[in-house]
Amino acid sequence: MDSKTSDPTADGRLGSVQDPPLRRTARDASKIVIVGGFGVGKTTMVGSVSEIRPLSTEETMTQAGVGIDDLSQVEHKNTTTVAFDFGRITLNEQRVLYLFGAPGQERFWFLWDRLFSGSLGAVVLVDTRRLEESFYSLDRLEAHGMPFVVAVNRFSGPRPSIDRVRDALSLPGDIPLVECDARTRESSKTVLITLVRHLARLQDPTAFEEIAP
Repeated sequence: MDSKTSDPTADGRLGSVQDPPLRRTARDASKIVIVGGFGVGKTTMVGSVSEIRPLSTEETMTQAGVGIDDLSQVEHKNTTTVAFDFGRITLNEQRVLYLFGAPGQERFWFLWDRLFSGSLGAVVLVDTRRLEESFYSLDRLEAHGMPFVVAVNRFSGPRPSIDRVRDALSLPGDIPLVECDARTRESSKTVLITLVRHLARLQDPTAFEEIAP
């Protein structure tokens, strides 16, 4: 694979950007993992929502992946995550999330156990065109006993209802299932807030944590 470098500036120009420092009021930091199949938008989600320049281990795909990586539904994808993506988002004055996007290809799944270590919860990002690729993520999280929410990243093509997606994934009713656009910061942030609220309810069923958008 050939290395791919991404421009750190928001406007596409070369140059340095000063990342916002962690707030002095931050008291609660949590590690969150974003998992899912190949090309579902994990790197995009981390990049769209992170308040710091995301660390990405994307590499340019080469002939080495021919016959291994399934590009049938992601023909225009020419890069792939080979370790993990990393970002940070502050939800309110006290709560900070550290985001780790897991690699999607099967040949890199051996890295998932280390990414799961110390994680409070997870987001399973799914593409309705390839729902079958979500089953491995769901099985692994359930085996680890890790709480999670499922986010449907809406791409072009058929748009089955949330209820149909839940049925197709055999997802219990107590696991949140939401729609999102991983390219949009507010949409991705809503997914993370949904996860934090889900975790709060699991710790205290009577709790409904209000988090400022």
